[in-house]
Amino acid sequence: MNDMTKPRLYNEYDAPHTDLREFLKRVEAAGELLRMPGVDWNLEMGTLAEIVNQRRSDTGAPAILFEDIPGYPKGFRVLSGATNSMKRLAITMGFPVPGHSLDAVRSYRDRMQTHEPIPPRVVKHGPVLENVLRDDQVNLLKFPVPFLHELDGGRYIGTDDLVIMRDPEQGWVNGATYRVMVQDEKRVNIWMSPGKHGRQIREKYFSQGKPCPVLISCGHDPLLFLAGGNELRFGLSEYDYAGGHRGQPFEVVLSELHGLPMPAHAEIVLEGELIDGETAPEGPFGEFTGYYAGGRSDQPVIRVRRIYHRNDPILTMATPMRPPSDFSYSKCVMKAGMIWDEVERAGLSGVKGVWCHEAGGARMLNVIAIKQAYAGHSKQAGMAAATCQSGSYLGRLVVVVDDDIDPTDLFDVMWSMCTRCDPAEDIDIIRKMWSGPLDPRIPRGTSWNSRAVIDACRPFEMLNSFPPVARASAALRSKVEAKYRDILARL
Repeated sequence: MNDMTKPRLYNEYDAPHTDLREFLKRVEAAGELLRMPGVDWNLEMGTLAEIVNQRRSDTGAPAILFEDIPGYPKGFRVLSGATNSMKRLAITMGFPVPGHSLDAVRSYRDRMQTHEPIPPRVVKHGPVLENVLRDDQVNLLKFPVPFLHELDGGRYIGTDDLVIMRDPEQGWVNGATYRVMVQDEKRVNIWMSPGKHGRQIREKYFSQGKPCPVLISCGHDPLLFLAGGNELRFGLSEYDYAGGHRGQPFEVVLSELHGLPMPAHAEIVLEGELIDGETAPEGPFGEFTGYYAGGRSDQPVIRVRRIYHRNDPILTMATPMRPPSDFSYSKCVMKAGMIWDEVERAGLSGVKGVWCHEAGGARMLNVIAIKQAYAGHSKQAGMAAATCQSGSYLGRLVVVVDDDIDPTDLFDVMWSMCTRCDPAEDIDIIRKMWSGPLDPRIPRGTSWNSRAVIDACRPFEMLNSFPPVARASAALRSKVEAKYRDILARL
């Protein structure tokens, strides 16, 4: 096979990107990068991320690379929205560039048919070790940490981050995205919702009377952010899951203090320990639900004892806000693919599409389309989507639609709800489901909510008698469009 016919693994590339910097070169070559010099870390970065992403086209907004940041060395940069478009998500995951959002979800589903976790490979050296700051040298504010929203409680170095911890009982490594607030030059604290894997691991250390070792990677391959922001099964490391998607192991180096694995090509990594009983106020913070949910509370502090960083480091940034945000599109694709995968693994047949809507923060409004095969099929689909691991946290509404409905099209979904759902017969409520403090609707201190499962399918017993849809057939529409193509082109 010659070079001209050799199949491409990552669109026009033969291999996954090595690191964030190679990823940015590919993104810029695809016309998907907006460079913005001279932007201040104080509110301007967060506000520009909001403006750019809420003005976006159907194909998504560009990634933003903030450069020449006032008050910081010229090479220090901040990146927003690494994966938040169809094309950049395809570059990240090694998928074909989709023409429709469901194509991206199907690519994920196709991948999962053969996906096998690939553990990381330990190496002795990596670019992340170009600079190592120890103890008294530690200064978190040497980096242009953004103050994102006007009512935030402080500057957040961890938003598009990977918090790396090792389970003290089972030995597996968890890497998840949790918000990390800077307290001062040498201290941060992390907010973790009850039930999250990192919080479970933290409590295991505390129950043993031990500090909890932790790394915080604050700039890395965007694939790790996609893995860290979703509910994987307990015991599956995000390194392994992401490695399986790229088809190659991530390279990691072991940290000096605790021997925890950090991405060898990471931009910035912090190391320290969470100490039980040593707390500081954290929050409020503008969150993905679109509210300053979670409030302000005392959270365990990390005294940062090591900072590892590359020369001219790039801090990665996510800006939760009233959706859409600079990460909500990619979150919807990943979440939809994971729910689809779990529902099918549970034995449900006939799924034709799943979409998690940005209006619901990729969690609170999920739609599953099925081709009905038996009575109760649609109800089973809705219950499965509402209760599976990927769909359970902070959910609100699950809508089941027939296979003639595009689950990504809110108008289509609402039409189906209005015409095929009888409220008394087709809406079920599930009570005391997994939620958390980021849910703006539940009382403070409550950790559960309820779900509505809305069956917006035609009743199975009426499939043959339900009134036909009033619209032109595909053949007639195509014929008329062809005849009047020139006139229609003026629209």
